[in-house]
Amino acid sequence: MIKATLWRIATAAFFLALTGCAVPTKNVDYSAFRESRPTSILVLPPLNSSVDIDAPEAVLAQATLPLAESGYYVFPVAVVQETFRKNGLDNAGDIHALPPSKLHEIFGADAALYMDVKRYGSSYAVLASSVVVELDATLLDLRSGQKLWTGKEMVVEQSGSRGGGLIGMLVSAAINQIANTLSNRSFVVAAMANQRLLTAGQPGGLLYGPRSAHYELEQP
Repeated sequence: MIKATLWRIATAAFFLALTGCAVPTKNVDYSAFRESRPTSILVLPPLNSSVDIDAPEAVLAQATLPLAESGYYVFPVAVVQETFRKNGLDNAGDIHALPPSKLHEIFGADAALYMDVKRYGSSYAVLASSVVVELDATLLDLRSGQKLWTGKEMVVEQSGSRGGGLIGMLVSAAINQIANTLSNRSFVVAAMANQRLLTAGQPGGLLYGPRSAHYELEQP
């Protein structure tokens, strides 16, 4: 009977439910964005409002790709971090507090992306486990200090068991929680959140940059 139970647990059919929750944005004013016409973006180290110390690096490492694919030149993360370190800046809060004009002076970037990781990581809730990544972002013109765009995104990946009774569901949820932790599933979900938040052309999203074929053609 024990073997049968273990077999049922090991072969249980797991399901994954992936949901995205972008905050609805209506009547977005893109006048400042269009007037600014940024060509380059500096991605600052994200603030961390989550309880996971690894959250900022995981999000930062995957924020540049969707911006580059949207038509912008994005400053390499490693170069930016090293520049901040050489100037005695290792804390994201201190970096976010710098005047936009100072960032423009140092890097020559047109705009900077300020991010805050609101939630990051996996959690266990009796019959299911979930991985949640929630991000806030603001794009600021470094030449004028004017806010060009703000966005929010939350991606939730839920997992559990479709069968096996109550005990099977409990064990399944626990196994998923362990698997999520060991495989660092949050890193993968963070990539999804970045992609949804920072890919241009979406309702309420960023405008395309000058390196994109869609530049000034199919803007929201």
